[in-house]
Amino acid sequence: MNQKAIKAVTDFLTAEGIDLKAAGMDKTPERVVAMYEYMFSGLGKSTDDVWGELIKADSDGMVAVKDIPFYSMCEHHLVPFFGRVSIVYKPKGGIIAGFSKFSQVVEIISHRPQLQERMTEEIAQAVEQGLNTEGVLVIVEAQQLCMNMRKDKANGTKTITTACRGCLKQDNHSYNQAWNMLGWNSIE
Repeated sequence: MNQKAIKAVTDFLTAEGIDLKAAGMDKTPERVVAMYEYMFSGLGKSTDDVWGELIKADSDGMVAVKDIPFYSMCEHHLVPFFGRVSIVYKPKGGIIAGFSKFSQVVEIISHRPQLQERMTEEIAQAVEQGLNTEGVLVIVEAQQLCMNMRKDKANGTKTITTACRGCLKQDNHSYNQAWNMLGWNSIE
């Protein structure tokens, strides 16, 4: 485990007036470091290797993967934001990927200090480039604990971000079909 990080967490908590021994928190710095190592495990990782061998399907219809759960850390406050990612893509030439690949891509991208807006764009880019799609729509719906926990106390507030590319951005019919596949009314 990263001893430098453990010392930094110990120093931070002590500077905040917490007596780690008296509070029964003597192992807390190690637990905090382990948690952040996991939550930042996407740093330096590429999604390129996730796709593996792509599949040739006999279908040219759109594909939707809905409600992929994620947890990430707000880069401004280092507290969690979490929610669900939904992806619709239009394969090019019938080339698709296994469904589990999408949750792996979301995990890599969300396990970095992140902004929801950037994360949405990075997922769209990873799908578009990894599968060479004709188009992709990504919708991220999340709760930002930095909003809910601070003095704003906007409890239950959700933020929704989208990224749209290719034919799903250019063709109104495809765009509407993608939204409808996810059970949302399209926004025009």
